[in-house]
Amino acid sequence: KSGAPVPENFCLEDITLTPDLKDGEVLVRTLHLSVDPYMRCRMNEDTGADYLTPWQLSECVDGGGVGVVESSRCSTCTEGDVVTSFNWPWQTYAVMKGSVLQKVDPQLVDGRLSYFLGAIGITGLTALLGVREKGNVTKGANQTMVVSGAAGACGSIAGQIGRLDGCVRVVGICGSNDKCRALVEDLGFSAAINYRQEDVPSRLKECCPDGIDVYFDNVGGTISDTVIAQMNNGGHVILCGQISQYNKDVPYPPPLSEEIQETLRSKNISRERFMVLNYMNKADAALCELSQWVKSGQIKVLETVVNGIENMGG
Repeated sequence: KSGAPVPENFCLEDITLTPDLKDGEVLVRTLHLSVDPYMRCRMNEDTGADYLTPWQLSECVDGGGVGVVESSRCSTCTEGDVVTSFNWPWQTYAVMKGSVLQKVDPQLVDGRLSYFLGAIGITGLTALLGVREKGNVTKGANQTMVVSGAAGACGSIAGQIGRLDGCVRVVGICGSNDKCRALVEDLGFSAAINYRQEDVPSRLKECCPDGIDVYFDNVGGTISDTVIAQMNNGGHVILCGQISQYNKDVPYPPPLSEEIQETLRSKNISRERFMVLNYMNKADAALCELSQWVKSGQIKVLETVVNGIENMGG
């Protein structure tokens, strides 16, 4: 339950797929697989979330994936279709039920199919709907947003959405000078703080002279405590993730100290867990908006791409 994952937790196997498909089945060729922080929770017997099943020992692991249909015995999928799924096996080819696949339009992402797993997929939806549903960002309200895990797939999009939706300041917290530089120079953040090398409380005061109104929280722990301590009355915490806690044996979301709970109470700061799956009725419109922003260059996408399935566990 605790400890950091290491490459030795994974092994690569060659298998032979049966060429004969059953009714409703599809043979897919994998193009992109996504590696995400929530997967650490799936390495526990109890994932801490009803909607996440644990990975089973010695079984093929799965996650977000996108690929192309090679052959099909399913009425909704035809050869050549680009499809995606939350439960794509980590295989170069796989036989899947057509019912779990969602057909996607490559034009939405200008042919950059990996974006279906990030900026124009569940990650982008989490960022957009998290800001919209829990952030209470209002144009003209002179609001300041802080994003932790700001150079990650979700945080990097959330900060840009905060800026586009009307925040006058967006400050990112991340773990290297290169990431800080990318946030400010490439993504348009107002400022970035390297928590490994800088004094976070004093840098926050410097970067957020009018306090903090909206906090998009991806990490939890002491960084979040520091941000919440500097939030304004009536502020909003978007509780998206707690990656600093995922290698520890604690419940999700982890309990807060009495001091931080008192700050939330006395300043009337909302802090609600955000689960994007509860808002999927808004997904289609949100994906179109994200697509337009990415195509127009208003949202820039940070991606780390590693080639080869043999490197998935590394």
